[in-house]
This record gives sequence, structure tokens and C-alpha cells, in this order.
Amino acid sequence: MSELAAGSPAHNTREGETPLVEMTGMSKSFGGLHAVDRIDINLFPGEVVGILGHNGAGKTVLIKMLSGAIRRDSGTIRVNGEEAPINNPRDAKDYGIETIYQTLALADNVDAASNLFLGRELRTRWGTLDDAAMEAEARKVMGRLNPRFVRFKEPVIALSGGQRQSVAIARAIHFNAHVLIMDEPTAALGPQETAQVADLIKQLKAEGIGIFLISHDIHDVFDLADRLYVIKSGQVVGMASTKEVTKDEVLGMIILGKCPPNAVPGPGAIRD
Repeated sequence: MSELAAGSPAHNTREGETPLVEMTGMSKSFGGLHAVDRIDINLFPGEVVGILGHNGAGKTVLIKMLSGAIRRDSGTIRVNGEEAPINNPRDAKDYGIETIYQTLALADNVDAASNLFLGRELRTRWGTLDDAAMEAEARKVMGRLNPRFVRFKEPVIALSGGQRQSVAIARAIHFNAHVLIMDEPTAALGPQETAQVADLIKQLKAEGIGIFLISHDIHDVFDLADRLYVIKSGQVVGMASTKEVTKDEVLGMIILGKCPPNAVPGPGAIRD
């Protein structure tokens, strides 16, 4: 099977369709360390793409380049086929790219509506906070995303982990995110809350939102992702449909850098 390369049918995966996001030749070094080395990766509308690898493999650096948190040394980012000069988080937001970090970055002492509009508050014509309008908008977006959510008046510190994820996701999609980067979304959640987050992700997929799922949990990736990329030592080992590889094969990619027959090998794959 041919090596993973931008523009190849195997890399694009949907013939004739323009990726929602396409990153090609992405590289970043810190001193003499190549944290990310010429990575190609893409994402289509309504798709979840898992990114797997050990700590230090380069997956977080790669995604931070897309979110604008880290400036790339080289490489090209395209959004809907157009080159996107993303150099800071505001640039990423302008292209509809939102990141939900593991910490969620919520203000614990205020309610869901206040978190939704944090830093972008709605005001009345007298310049005061328009709490009623913000709560109405929060109820609208949460009704679309998680109709079971009812705890609008409580500070988010009182919410469950799954409910807090709902608030973080609602904040992203309220401001017209087309691409979500989710960093370990089910870490430290119990089975019921994990199932709730899975339902949220399915809802986002149905709305055509593309999701990069960063995870060390192979079970999460197989449960939620359509495709996966494995990164090792800053390079792509391979890309595969989650339906066409086994968990053991993916573990072999992560640990050994060995690409199974039904995956498309990348530059980081060990050659037999």
C-alpha cells in the first residue's frame, strides 16, 4: 500500500469532496527536537477523527498549531479548500475552529449562560449585563444540544462532568464552530457521563460539525471515531478507518510503529 500523502485518494478518503480541514507538511521543532515532522492529516464534515499516540508523540503540538496556540515552523492549513493563515487563537476562531481542552476552561462560580458568553457578554441598551437574553440564548443552544439539561441557574462547579462538557461544547457551537478539537473529553468521567458525552458527539456529527478527538483511550476512539491517525515520534505511523482495524493492531501502531495491512502507512511506519 502506498505511503500516506496529501492529495492521494487514501489520504482524502472521500473522493471528490473537499475536506473541512486539511493540514499538510506540518512541522514544529523545539531546539533540536522535531515535535511534529511533516504531518499530513485531514477532517471531513460530520466526521470524528481520532488522534492517538503516547505522551510526547506530537499529537498535542499538532492540534495546538491548528488552534493557533502554537505557531508552526512550516506547513499549510486549509479550511474548506482555502488556505487559512492561522497564527493565533483568534485566527482559528475566525475560521470556526474551537478547542475544548481537558480542563474545559469554565468559570466555576457562575452559571451556564455566564460561561457561554464569558468575555462576549450581551448588554442592554443601558450598558448593563442582559442576563435574560443570555439565559434565553443558553436555553436555545442547550435545547438543541442536550435537551435534558435543566440546571441553568446553578454555578457550573455544581454540575456533573458530563453536564460541564455540555456547557463547554455549547459555548463553542453557539459561536458557529464548524470544527471542534476535543482534548480527552471523557477523561475522569464515569460510564454514564461518558455515554452522555458520546451522545453529544453524535449530535454534533449529525449537524455536520467535524471533530478532532485527542485521546490516549483506544476504547473511546473506537467507540466515537470514524477514522484514526496514530502519531509516534512526531510522525504519522498510519491512518485507518476504525471499522477496518482492530484495537490490537492500533496498539501495535502506537507502541511499535507497525502499520497493519488495512491502514495507510505514513512516514513514521516501520518498514518490514
